[in-house]
Amino acid sequence: MRPNPGAEEAVVEVRGLVTRFGAQTVHDGLDLRIGRGELVALIGGSGSGKSVLLREILGLHRPSAGTVHLLGTDMWHAGADELAATRRRFGMMFQEGALFSSLDVAGNVATPLHEHADVPPALLPRLVNLRLALAGLGPEVGAKMPAQLSGGMKKRAALARALALEPEVLFLDEPTSGLDPITARAFDELIAFLNRDLGLTVLMATHDLDTLLSIAGRIVVLGGGRVLADGTAEQVMAVQERWIQSYFASRLTVPADRGTRPDGA
Repeated sequence: MRPNPGAEEAVVEVRGLVTRFGAQTVHDGLDLRIGRGELVALIGGSGSGKSVLLREILGLHRPSAGTVHLLGTDMWHAGADELAATRRRFGMMFQEGALFSSLDVAGNVATPLHEHADVPPALLPRLVNLRLALAGLGPEVGAKMPAQLSGGMKKRAALARALALEPEVLFLDEPTSGLDPITARAFDELIAFLNRDLGLTVLMATHDLDTLLSIAGRIVVLGGGRVLADGTAEQVMAVQERWIQSYFASRLTVPADRGTRPDGA
């Protein structure tokens, strides 16, 4: 079902992934490959392990079995220096933003630069403002504390921090959750811009149908510990699997003239 399988360089490669929490098996031999430049949405029912999979790819949660390669690095067998070098090449935005409440927005965005880059102090404010601008925020937002921000601004501030090190790959966990429809669609457009115009590879876990049908070039459905479907929105909606049919129930009628774009544009 994948378009042009094997045509692109693998940025993420997961093979035979098994994840267990006690007697519960979340992933059972899961395979996933993400090519450079793709914008991939990861969906699945409650307990399907979307967020856990992201954390395993990033090296934050150890799987029970299987291999995970990110940007060519074996995330569970590489040495400390190789892992540190790989971590400088990706950015992660967690579901609730996970901003440090004791730091202002500028301090949050600067944290990865302090930890992973040797940036001259005089240059730091300029770099922070550039990352804020990339996330659609003005420089004045840098002086605000996270508690002073709206939900949409918190998401953008968290995105600015994820972009701090100019990553090649961007991971997003439920990026539009809690946002009103207008703010959510604006955030979608920002993600699409980062992918389309800046060339970032994007993997996001989401449940937002509008996100899936407007910007996702590829949808991967998790269920039963494995990948149930993998392809464009039209391809995934055509899969005769109960959860998928229920999930897309209100969107199953796709006009023939919509072409290959999920949004029909």
